[in-house]
Amino acid sequence: MSTDPRPYPQLRDTVARRDRSLRDKVMSLEEAANLVADGETVGIGGSMMSRTPMAMIWQLIRSGRRDLTCVRPITTSEGDLLLGSGLSRHMITSWFSQGIMWGVSKVLRHHVESGQATFEEWSHLAIGMRLRAGAMGVPFMPMRPMLGSDVLRNRPEAQTMTCPFTGETILLVPALNPDLAIIHVNRCDRYGNAQIDGLQFMDVDLAMAADRVILTTERIVSNDQIRRMPDQTKIPFFCVEAVVEVPFGSAPHECYGVYEPLMQHMNAYTSLVNADPVGGMQDYLDRYVYGPASWSDYLERIGLDELLDAARRGRSVLND
Repeated sequence: MSTDPRPYPQLRDTVARRDRSLRDKVMSLEEAANLVADGETVGIGGSMMSRTPMAMIWQLIRSGRRDLTCVRPITTSEGDLLLGSGLSRHMITSWFSQGIMWGVSKVLRHHVESGQATFEEWSHLAIGMRLRAGAMGVPFMPMRPMLGSDVLRNRPEAQTMTCPFTGETILLVPALNPDLAIIHVNRCDRYGNAQIDGLQFMDVDLAMAADRVILTTERIVSNDQIRRMPDQTKIPFFCVEAVVEVPFGSAPHECYGVYEPLMQHMNAYTSLVNADPVGGMQDYLDRYVYGPASWSDYLERIGLDELLDAARRGRSVLND
């Protein structure tokens, strides 16, 4: 689907057709993956190596989805998996690397330089402002960053105008309304009222901008518990189409307050794919994505010792 801004009547119609009933939305990863169609534009929650919806990405690859346009503010190793598996052929992001420690993704370079995929770069703020415009139902947002930069030269979608109040030149970035958002959260109820610990990143705007939202969560809690802390509910139920309980659903990335990144696994992964972006990626997919019988089996292949260590370090963030 095009990422051009949609007319307001179309946006309003999409909102009006949402099912706002308090219904049970809990399903399996496999069932949630069936809600995603080839070729859709999918926003990915979290940022860098934090609260990445890895379990949902893992399942979408296993389910054979293809040609998704994927949007994420800061993209790391999950982007490698998106491109290496064929799940995505077009990435919209502000930064794409395997992480600060490992440098520019060789998987990205291989796919873009060989013409197998395209990479659409915006500034970090521009991604946020595009999603904010989408969430607000307006066609664009004004901003200053990117003016005079090489990033702007490659983004003909952005337009400049003279501010009618100050006479300054400002930049207008188009709204972004993904077909679907996949977001991992700390906890939510069965209806999709979601609570996020730590940084929210751009997830609230992403949820409001997207037509549909699939939540994966570390745990499902009762609606009574959600109501005891209403100020912590960041994503409301009426945005959400599916809820999937997936402990360690961001592994090998982190989920704030629950577990830290699984660095031993990440070091092994980057060594494998950086040595051979094609063969190494296929070996990783065969062992950790296509091979396991379930998400629990995937975690078992990573190893209990590393999971427990990551959980110990994650809990220390709140307890130290």
